[in-house]
Amino acid sequence: MLETKLKDVAEPSFSRHETFHPRFGWLHKGYSALTDPNVGNEVFLRDNATVTLGVGKNMVNAIRFWSYAFKLTVEYLKDPTSRAYAAAPTWEARWLLNEDGADPYLEDAASLWLLHWWLLAKPCYVPTWWVAFHAQSTSRFTLNDLTETTLRHVRLAGWESPAEASVAKDADCLTKMYARRRDPNANSPGSFEDLLDSPFRELGLLEATGFGRGNAAHRWHFTNNARTSLPPRLVAYACLDYASRNESLRLGGSIALARLANEPGGPGRAFRLREPEIANALHDVASEHPELTVVEGIGQRSLAFARDPKALAWDVLDGYYNNVRAQPGFPDREAWYAGQPAGVLREIHRRNRIDLLDQRTLDRLTGAGV
Repeated sequence: MLETKLKDVAEPSFSRHETFHPRFGWLHKGYSALTDPNVGNEVFLRDNATVTLGVGKNMVNAIRFWSYAFKLTVEYLKDPTSRAYAAAPTWEARWLLNEDGADPYLEDAASLWLLHWWLLAKPCYVPTWWVAFHAQSTSRFTLNDLTETTLRHVRLAGWESPAEASVAKDADCLTKMYARRRDPNANSPGSFEDLLDSPFRELGLLEATGFGRGNAAHRWHFTNNARTSLPPRLVAYACLDYASRNESLRLGGSIALARLANEPGGPGRAFRLREPEIANALHDVASEHPELTVVEGIGQRSLAFARDPKALAWDVLDGYYNNVRAQPGFPDREAWYAGQPAGVLREIHRRNRIDLLDQRTLDRLTGAGV
């Protein structure tokens, strides 16, 4: 099963982050520039991008990449005769990062869990990350282990093999993104600076088993600590979102909790949650959502949903953030993408990005020549 998974969920993309993991404030900075009428969709192409974004040239490229990898932008040819790609914010970015959005400054750890889920979701633009969370046979690894495992899955996917050094840079970037460089006291200045350097360390997903010379870790492991910062609604959203990406599950109306906990690509592996923890979260959310039910069967528990799981997932998620979509003037998906440059819709159609627009809406908008 794992032999074909990477090809099915990810795209061959390695070391595009310029060795920079996502920093605090970067995603909001990128979104704000893209939606500023005085800057706009070509911000990353401009000669003065370093001034506009207030970072160095390599960091401009990193902000561009991470915005794309987190599914917060669509990149499209700025005109049919050009090879230059402009960028436009997705509806998800509008929902999350706008000043009246769910959490523009990512102050709630739940938003970091959400971005982590989006990062790994199909289509995944960081295959090394996907392999690390979903395709390794053990929770403990070295950088060499992860590099070699990723290269093996690349070969099995039939992709052109990247340079080993590029995959090694990915592996190093991943550990810097999720694991602390040291173990300071929670209230110390070092702890605050560590989270400013990478807010995703707050999730506590990855730890070093020991530090060596130059504060370098020899070995890493994914933790199984209690996910106290992960709200039940985020777990339920991820479960429903995962079901919505599989046609047989979407139409069947239920999914086994064992699959959610153990299947590559599922929330259990992404969040490092066991089946009982997923069950507890789903029971909690189902008590407030009659369209969700945890069914106790003989030897198996399942999550049953009474309507389209993607729509239900967004109802659950938006409810956690006090119903952002109910604000006056908030655009629905169709209105948002209809207002974007025509190249955005062409790119969504070309890549079959039904995670951004359902096929019927996409066909209607592109068929109308938008």
